[in-house]
Amino acid sequence: MARPAYDELVARLGAPLGVEDARARWGALVREARSGAITLITRERSEWAALVPLSEVSGLLSGLPLVPVSTARGKLGDLVRQVAHPYEHEPVLLSRHRRPIAALVAAARLIDGPAPRQLPTADVMLLGGGTIVLALDEHGRTTASVRDQEGAEVAFGSGDSIGQALDALEDD
Repeated sequence: MARPAYDELVARLGAPLGVEDARARWGALVREARSGAITLITRERSEWAALVPLSEVSGLLSGLPLVPVSTARGKLGDLVRQVAHPYEHEPVLLSRHRRPIAALVAAARLIDGPAPRQLPTADVMLLGGGTIVLALDEHGRTTASVRDQEGAEVAFGSGDSIGQALDALEDD
């Protein structure tokens, strides 16, 4: 089976994290997913999964595999392979105290999904490997420039304070 084109997802959601990077940030990534963020995770560059909020899982949740968050961290590579398998694409629910809180899904499921309604928060951009450069312009206003992992500017905002500049971020 041919590998789906993930360029659209990377443009919408940011560069994927490798399994080891995702493990290192696992707690923060799960918290972000609970808050609505989506993080792409790859294994060996050919298997792609997404850590998503439960709202991104369509259909009934009952009957889907349920894995504790702490267990999932150690088995993340295997779970990415499991959800990315070309013939199954069954989500894996992540739980705390046996209650689902987030999910791992095949990234291919998100390719035709709707674009996010708003620019991701600064925290999500940073978790995705981007940078935010703050500076003062010639008029003394604070500017915020968001750059992706390759250094290309993807958003810009300005204001009278750092908070205003971050709140004013707009796609380029």
